Amino acid sequence: MVAATFVTILWVMAVWGAAGPGSENRDERPLMSDVAHAPARDVFGSMLRGFCGRCPSCGKGRLFRAFLKVADRCEACGEDFSHQRADDAPAYFVILIVGHLVVPLALEVEILFAPPYWVHVALWLPLILGLALGLLQPVKGAIVGLQWAQYMHGFNPRAARADCD
Repeated sequence: MVAATFVTILWVMAVWGAAGPGSENRDERPLMSDVAHAPARDVFGSMLRGFCGRCPSCGKGRLFRAFLKVADRCEACGEDFSHQRADDAPAYFVILIVGHLVVPLALEVEILFAPPYWVHVALWLPLILGLALGLLQPVKGAIVGLQWAQYMHGFNPRAARADCD
């Protein structure tokens, strides 16, 4: 259930981009001709490298300079990350994942054992905080990797040509 929800959300992001359908910012989205002539990028591989905190392009440089601050450039290959737009997507996906993991467990514990509320707080609060903080950076890295692989925002070839002019 969790995996299907996560895959569906990633598919929607890949198809529509972060701007969504009917976006006002059409000039920031890649033209189909730009992406069609650009080399294909491995979406899963770049998301996995981002999830591990590495540059989605080369896999060698660090993606983050602080806990949630994306580095401006990769120190290994020079890929520019200053224009990435993860925004609130990582927090949304982390809430979705943690909720799908913790709520069934909490309901099962309540049904089987019916413990007092303080036991629920003692069990689930540390688990929720640990999962949320532990998943936030990897999920943000995966989203930046998805943006890079799909030529979203400043990662698209048209934006690179505009910077050179």
